[in-house]
Amino acid sequence: MIKKNIEHSHNEHDIQERLSIKPKRTYLRDWIYGGIDGAVTTFAIVSGVKGAHLATNVILILGFANVIADGFSMAAANYLGTRSEQEEYDYYERYERQQIKRIPQGEAEEVRQIYKQKGFSGVALEKTVELIIADEDRWVETMMQEEYGLSPSLRSPWKSAWATFLSFMVCGLCPLLPFLFGVAQPFLWSTISVGIVFLLVGAMKSLVSIEPMYKSALLTLVVGSVAAVLAYGVGALLHSLGAAT
Repeated sequence: MIKKNIEHSHNEHDIQERLSIKPKRTYLRDWIYGGIDGAVTTFAIVSGVKGAHLATNVILILGFANVIADGFSMAAANYLGTRSEQEEYDYYERYERQQIKRIPQGEAEEVRQIYKQKGFSGVALEKTVELIIADEDRWVETMMQEEYGLSPSLRSPWKSAWATFLSFMVCGLCPLLPFLFGVAQPFLWSTISVGIVFLLVGAMKSLVSIEPMYKSALLTLVVGSVAAVLAYGVGALLHSLGAAT
C-alpha cells in the first residue's frame, strides 16, 4: 500500500466519504523490487567483468542475458506467488460458503466466539452476530479476515509479473547503455547511471515504507554499491589469479 498522509478530517460527512473508498491495488512494490534487483545484478556483472579486465562484448553478452533471463525469472516467480495468494483466497472462500450452507449454526457460533474474544458480550454480541450472518457475503468476508487473516484486496498475477519484468528491464539496461553506445569512459558513466537508478528506486521505496525519502534513497545506493564493489573485487581477484598462472 502506498504511504498516505494520515492526517484527516473527523467531520461525519468526511469520515463517511473516506471510508466508502475501497483501497486501490498498487503494483509499486513490484516495480521497486524488480528495479532494485535489475540494477544491482546487472551492474554487478558489469563490475565483475570490468574487474576481470575482460572485453566490452563480454559485458554486453552477460548483461543482456541477465536482463532477459533473470528478469523473466523474477516475473515468473512473482506471477506464481501472487497467483498462489489468489488461489488460497478462492479455496477458503468456497469452503466457507459450503460450511455456511451445511452447518450454519456452527459458523454462526464461530462468529460469536470471534467477537466475544474482541470484548463483545450480551445484547451487543448477539446483535453483532445477527447483523453479520444476515448477509452471506458479509458473513464470508468476516470469516476470511478473522479466521484466516486473508484480505479480499488481491492483486492481479499478470500485472504483478509485468510490473516486475518491465522495471527489471528498464533499470537493468541503464548500466549497459554506455557500453552499448560506445561512449568515452563507459564504466564511469555506467556507475553514474546506476547510482541515479539506485537513488530514484530508493526514493520510490519510501512511498511504501515509513522511512524518509532521503534515507531510503541513500540506503538503496549503499546496498547497490556494496554489491558492485564485491563483484568488482571478485573479478579483479580472478584476473590476478589467472595472470599468476
